[in-house]
Amino acid sequence: MKRKILLPTDFSENALQAIKYALELYKDQECVFYLLNVFYITPTNLESLIGMEPGSELYESTKKNSERQLHKVLNEIAFQDNGNSKHSFQAISVFNEPFQAIKALVAEKDVEMIVMGTRGQTNARSKIYGSTAIDVMEKIRNCPVIVVPQVAKCVLPKEIVFPTNYKTSIKKRELKHLIDIAKSCDASIKVLHVSEDGKLNALQTNNKKLLDEYFEDVNHSFHLLSQLSVSAAINCFVESRESDMVAFINSKHSFFASIFNQPLVKGITYDSKVPILVMHDLKN
Repeated sequence: MKRKILLPTDFSENALQAIKYALELYKDQECVFYLLNVFYITPTNLESLIGMEPGSELYESTKKNSERQLHKVLNEIAFQDNGNSKHSFQAISVFNEPFQAIKALVAEKDVEMIVMGTRGQTNARSKIYGSTAIDVMEKIRNCPVIVVPQVAKCVLPKEIVFPTNYKTSIKKRELKHLIDIAKSCDASIKVLHVSEDGKLNALQTNNKKLLDEYFEDVNHSFHLLSQLSVSAAINCFVESRESDMVAFINSKHSFFASIFNQPLVKGITYDSKVPILVMHDLKN
């Protein structure tokens, strides 16, 4: 059965890098890639809002431009090095708000992974993640996402960092995509705990033991860093080891939320170098 991967693009360099990363990550697997471009113009007045109705000159010209650029991207990625026989592509152009279009397509196509850039065409240097990337990471809870920075290397990950405080009970099925990627890429998983004293209570000890069981079929190890903030510790660990990916479980009221909700998200810098896999707990 083919994997269904959604590749949103606004035709920015970052979006193209994310597409190339996805093709490399899944190069040995049967996949259908949905290449999605959302054309959307924020209306400044009633006249421009009416002008974006289907059939209007503005709407049709914008849609035609979207389709033309999608075709250009498809030619660039689908036929490079004579293409990959395991991969097929569907180009989709829709008029909508980007987040809503992504959410709708995930449901319609039963997408199992979203791969997208961290930032879009605006590429504001004051923001680590664009608003669409943040919304997808936080609000699309029925599908994991890999966010890829523009400077990320298009190589299979060999070391994936999984930060945790061991306070949240995680189910094995919530880690399915992390384990799948580790197995398919022959990557090791480094479980990173950031703590002032390194001591674990009974709940944390049990949760650590469960992780050891969940990761029994992949190469994994446990690590501890102290005297640093969580974001600084992750950044230090990733950079010092030249790790290839960071993976999180997005539990709204625990670890992930404390890092990625504004304004703390601005303090994380490793995103500029490695992709981030965001999974979700099944309780939300």
